[in-house]
Amino acid sequence: MAAKTIEIIYFDAGGGHRNAMQALSRLLAERHPEWRIVPVDLQQLLEPIDPINRLTRRLNGSLKRLLLPLAPNIQLANWQAQDIYNSALKRGTTRGLGTILPILQGFVRRYAPEIEQLLVDRWRDPRTPRPDLVLSVIPNFNRVMFCALRAFAADIPYATVITDMVDYPPHFWMEDQDQIMICGTPKAAKQARATGFYADDRIHEVSGMILKESFYRPAPADGPTLAGLGLTEGTPTALIMFGGNGSFRATQTILGQFEKARLDVQTIVMCGNNRRLLESLKGRPGCHAVGFVNNVADYMRIADFFIGKPGPGSLSEAVHMGCPVIIERNSGTLPQERANVEWVRDNGVGIVIRGFRGDISAAGERMLRDLDRYKANIAANIRENRAVFEIADIVQSLVSGRAGRASQPTALTA
Repeated sequence: MAAKTIEIIYFDAGGGHRNAMQALSRLLAERHPEWRIVPVDLQQLLEPIDPINRLTRRLNGSLKRLLLPLAPNIQLANWQAQDIYNSALKRGTTRGLGTILPILQGFVRRYAPEIEQLLVDRWRDPRTPRPDLVLSVIPNFNRVMFCALRAFAADIPYATVITDMVDYPPHFWMEDQDQIMICGTPKAAKQARATGFYADDRIHEVSGMILKESFYRPAPADGPTLAGLGLTEGTPTALIMFGGNGSFRATQTILGQFEKARLDVQTIVMCGNNRRLLESLKGRPGCHAVGFVNNVADYMRIADFFIGKPGPGSLSEAVHMGCPVIIERNSGTLPQERANVEWVRDNGVGIVIRGFRGDISAAGERMLRDLDRYKANIAANIRENRAVFEIADIVQSLVSGRAGRASQPTALTA
């Protein structure tokens, strides 16, 4: 196939959107080395109109003027809107984050003309290759991005990969516009059909969320082992993970409750970029802490079950690796993640509790007692996740002009 340019629009709120972009980019580049794969960080592009960035730039400018005589080399970071979200995740203080959503959507509506102009100007820049496909892996901005693309060119296809298990209407993932919707669950595909926005051949159902290529590779010979991590072979092992930013509060609560209950379990804690959490766990008996790594799959391979937040990416990764899950559902659960809790319950692949502080010990005991049953439910109820390969096939069909009806996954080879 002739060289093509594929733009994948993402941002860094939570990390899942970046992970999806990176996994799909790598596979497309591997399959089509002649293609140009262009990741576009929308947050960076929108920085000139980001109200949080504007405010912190102004405040930091004032602080620098005040502190310059005392600290001439002082550097102050300018925040972006996504930093508020990521900071809340790191601290485990997600209660109330759902109220940010209407504020964000109001911002998008208010600044739609400016956002569209920034995008159009970028595409019109002679240094920017004309895309053959624009693919979004983010919610909330799909209306304004589609309108901007149509203002630039009428013939470039626009597709959205839903990186949540379901839509959270209105105006979250699905919009009334002539675009392609790629859905990772039957429920999301059903939602897309029910909107009446899209013709049948514009809705593509794939077999799950996008996973990194490491989740499809065999265990490497030099991969982590329990013994190599200072843990005990044969002892039940929980993998604790709260995304790329970790969660100090939730992790410390879980470990403290396990120790108080004298639960016969050891832990691997994926701390991500949370240095405070990583440092606090050094030398803790029966616990191995891991900083930011690109091989989470290798650690999941040696764990028996997963404990974390009900994010679509981490849940899909854990279940793909055969790990039942323990997650919480309460007022701190993000609105778009509440359906993920029902997915866990409906398929019997884990335990849902109200909160880690009061319920995690009993949930841990129950998981150890019924571990084999939960693993059997995964094998019986969850189909093999080949989404990243299926989406790569869909992308190829779109840019070659062969995209037709594809409401069910196609047969693939890795």
